[in-house]
Amino acid sequence: MSNTAVIVIDFINDIAHQNGKIAAAASFINSNRIIENTNKLIAIAREKNFLLLFVKVAFSQDYQECPEDSPVFGKIKELKALQLGTWGAEFHEKLATLPDDIVIVKHRVSAFYGTPLEIYLRTNHIETVLLSGVATNMTITSTAREAHDRDYKVVILEDACAAATEEIQKNSLELLSRVARIINLEQLKKEL
Repeated sequence: MSNTAVIVIDFINDIAHQNGKIAAAASFINSNRIIENTNKLIAIAREKNFLLLFVKVAFSQDYQECPEDSPVFGKIKELKALQLGTWGAEFHEKLATLPDDIVIVKHRVSAFYGTPLEIYLRTNHIETVLLSGVATNMTITSTAREAHDRDYKVVILEDACAAATEEIQKNSLELLSRVARIINLEQLKKEL
């Protein structure tokens, strides 16, 4: 898998930590060891010198970038969630980030929309993107579809993604199989 990028999305406290303000998937993340599995993926990326990108959804203190009428983001301002400079917008303490890692801040569901993600991918001649993140039915779905439509090979690590429930996870991965390969970490290790 040469010319590969690993994109790790939205493992921030407000979303992925049990004390987060919008942490519907936190129990799924904990019970399925999603962050531990993501850390294994991160270790593989570092070992293989894959482009490694961390993406998080966050907004400025005044929420200027937040669409008020959005069903997804409409209550964020009221909850004071996903605010840059707060604990909620920091990466989960168990996520294996390093100070020099590339971090992309997004203001919408997809990791592509309004971000420099594609610039990083194109300038590094990336052909394949491996996706990990939360929530599978939201950011992983949006990002996978956009990556597919931009002619990248898309691979989703099913044991490094999370949704609010097992049923949502299963249904999301089933739909995503039309635009991406769905594999687990063991399969990835065998292919490398």
